[in-house]
Amino acid sequence: MAKKLDSLKPGTCLDGYKLEKTLGGGGFSVVYRARQLNNDRRVVIKEYIPNKLAKRDRSGQVRARNERTEGRFNRGRKLFFQEASTLATLKHTNIVDVFNFFQANGTVYMVMEYQEGENLQSYLKARRGGLSEKFLRTVFPPLLDGLELIHANDLLHLDIKPGNIHIQRGGQPLLLDFGAVHGFPQSRQEQPGQVISPGFSPIEQYDSRGYVGPWTDLYAIGATMRACIEGAPPVNALKRHERDNLKPAQFAFRGRYADNLLRAIDWAMEVDPLLRPQSVAEFRDALTADTVPEPEQPCSAFDRLANVLWGKTLP
Repeated sequence: MAKKLDSLKPGTCLDGYKLEKTLGGGGFSVVYRARQLNNDRRVVIKEYIPNKLAKRDRSGQVRARNERTEGRFNRGRKLFFQEASTLATLKHTNIVDVFNFFQANGTVYMVMEYQEGENLQSYLKARRGGLSEKFLRTVFPPLLDGLELIHANDLLHLDIKPGNIHIQRGGQPLLLDFGAVHGFPQSRQEQPGQVISPGFSPIEQYDSRGYVGPWTDLYAIGATMRACIEGAPPVNALKRHERDNLKPAQFAFRGRYADNLLRAIDWAMEVDPLLRPQSVAEFRDALTADTVPEPEQPCSAFDRLANVLWGKTLP
């Protein structure tokens, strides 16, 4: 049974918006559908409320759970506000439009456009995978364009998965949910916790000292593309690091999809971050190229990375 969200009641007014419905949420936030009072515009509002660090009191205020979590909650709230202000400057057809942010109830709110359409996770679940190559080549190149703009602003999404991709009417995709967005190459040790989506988060996201970068989001893109084919999340990265039994897409789906598309997915999903495409441009080229660059010394490269950046080898 899903844990009940610590959400505000429908009808609550915040900074010129009236909440209509709770749409969902996770470990760090609650998402609402709302109306802008001065023009009746429908919007989506995300509220920062990390459930391990904070809770809502009877008056609706969000407060740290105790003295031990207060510092982390305050730092996380500050980061959320800073990153919301940065996201509000990113304007792209394939990135959800964050057009306002404000502080209230002891926390921070991010206001985004509301778009009619269907969530990719719902679309995928209804069709049980097997989405066509035409679908993949229609949806993912525009998402890559949006992601490239995010990376160009020294930001990472860090939670790309089918549930965070919205297919608008007309087929244009939108990248959603920037609750985990983070600047790089900054340390993530100040973040209130790690956002992990099993099957879509790569190995480096499981450790606050992990070496994240554009390659981290590209793993998630590759995993999302594979999920569109298989109809389920791939094996999670921790299990793959212990023993990688995931059959390469190039062999698992041979004959059903173009070889270059399957090889690009496999490249993006390399367990070792050093062996993946290091930029959106590299991955985009791989989707249409005849070959994908062969990795060099996969085992020793990861061992060196783990020792230098984590100070240990992950289990």
